[in-house]
Amino acid sequence: MKKEKKQSNLSRLMYYAGGYKVLTYLSWVLSFISSLLALLPLVYIFFIIKEVIEVAPDFTKATSIVHNGVMAVIFAVLALIIYFASLMCSHVSAFRIGSNIKRDLLKHIIKLPLGFSEEMGSGRIRKIINDSSTAAETYLAHNMPDMASAAATPLGMVVMMFIIDWRFGLVSVLPVILAFLCMMKMIGPQMQKDMKAYNDALEDMNNEAVEYVRGIPVVKTFGQTVHTFSRFKASIENYGKFCISYTKRCRQPMLFFMVFINSAFAFLITLALILSQGSANIAADIILNFIFYVIITPVITTTMQRVMFMSEGEMTVADAFERIDSILNLKPFEKNENTDKPRNSSVTFENVSFRYSGADNLAIDNVFFTAGSGKTLALVGASGGGKTTVAGLISRFWDVTEGAVTIGGVNVKDIDKSELMNTVSYVFQDSKLLKRSILENVRLGRPGATEQEVIEALNKAQCADIIAKLPDGIHTVIGTKGVYLSGGEQQRIAIARAILKNAPVVVLDEATAFADPENEYLVQKSFAELAKDKTVIMIAHRLSTIQNADNIIVLENGKIAEQGTHGNLLKQNGIYKKMWDNYQSSIAWKVGEHSA
Repeated sequence: MKKEKKQSNLSRLMYYAGGYKVLTYLSWVLSFISSLLALLPLVYIFFIIKEVIEVAPDFTKATSIVHNGVMAVIFAVLALIIYFASLMCSHVSAFRIGSNIKRDLLKHIIKLPLGFSEEMGSGRIRKIINDSSTAAETYLAHNMPDMASAAATPLGMVVMMFIIDWRFGLVSVLPVILAFLCMMKMIGPQMQKDMKAYNDALEDMNNEAVEYVRGIPVVKTFGQTVHTFSRFKASIENYGKFCISYTKRCRQPMLFFMVFINSAFAFLITLALILSQGSANIAADIILNFIFYVIITPVITTTMQRVMFMSEGEMTVADAFERIDSILNLKPFEKNENTDKPRNSSVTFENVSFRYSGADNLAIDNVFFTAGSGKTLALVGASGGGKTTVAGLISRFWDVTEGAVTIGGVNVKDIDKSELMNTVSYVFQDSKLLKRSILENVRLGRPGATEQEVIEALNKAQCADIIAKLPDGIHTVIGTKGVYLSGGEQQRIAIARAILKNAPVVVLDEATAFADPENEYLVQKSFAELAKDKTVIMIAHRLSTIQNADNIIVLENGKIAEQGTHGNLLKQNGIYKKMWDNYQSSIAWKVGEHSA
């Protein structure tokens, strides 16, 4: 089978540029012309110096100085204007590329399973979307016009240098060759690997930083240090070690690169001394040629540095596309053309096993249970036991490895995505609100709901006290002018959203985790309203909230260790009984009784 040819980075850039790619090509042409024109002022300056030397000491004979000076200024201004036009063209095209890449990524992310963001991490996803699109944008806006300039400048310089005096031209090119060899030591294949390692380290640090910031309340509450978040600390240390190691590797070649690229004067002076050896008076043509090359060779330094950064930019954009592809290559769940609707709100796990991508062990191992329509099922157990994974599989955050998850007798794989989302409401442990009004946040549950329906949902979720204290009521925008809500208040708003959605299946993932005692009471009342005539799957650490559940499942290492009602599980005197006793001891504990 013929291997599919990989699309070049330039082709991909032009694809994302769409109809604006003509501007990209135009920017190259303009940059090329600008670079050639930028050399002409140096020639006219040389003509001025040449005339001054030739007519000395009678400077009244220097009749062309003004003309040459004016021509130098004209060509310098013209080169600047054309270069500005080149950058305008490239930037317009680049901005289109940046927006198109972000749009394609976000459109693809919407199609991916909900568990994708949990596995990759929100910090890493944000960095790929923002930084990778920006890298491609910067490369097209600046590096690619510089490529045309980097081709035009050496071409024009070589022609001029070898026409005036091939000997001086040759020694001017020699340090360029030596500098180029040093540059290749830094930008060879190893740099591509280093660029990937650098961005990997940066991504890890960014991702762990997001998680660390989210955990700051816990750190401050318990007086812990950054060492508590060992992964965040490790990511910072790994980034530091890489940067130091990379800098040391580049130190020597960079040193010699800068020496050679700035040493053209030394080569020119050496040649001038050799050519004038044995002569009492240095010939005028040698002096003139020497002055011309002294004027023009500094352009070499600028050009070589452009080439170096241009090569780095090319590797950066190649790495950016690899990271973009790491998202675009992820496959959405296959769409089943023969979809069906759930016949009721019962939820069944039929010998379900699930393994996370890249994991060695099963997160869920041969789990079987049924939550009947209108019943409440609670999931309890130690952290890492698989509770949140079970809840996620109901909403099809991931697809099961083995077995089947059914709602109303229909496999969730055979339920249309929009139908599944309308069937299941998910209240997360940490329900973040958008920087929108209360009305808009609640309306996410049912976008077509009227304002009165939103108010009714808020009242059922025990949010009347929240709305009463807000300056603009339900039209108050969260996060502006000092308007912020506590964790428990945010949770009640999220529950109002779920009440408005009115889905037959409700999943509550430790939804009282951030509520204080007063808010917990109100949250529990809102739960009662939300759970009316619904099938409820509840994850809880506070066992007092699940005493009345129709069935309680104790998960341990991804397996069902025990299940039954609260009373039956206490009689079994097993894991649940120990959890209940520990819970009772914790709520009965008083500071005064245990202080010294």
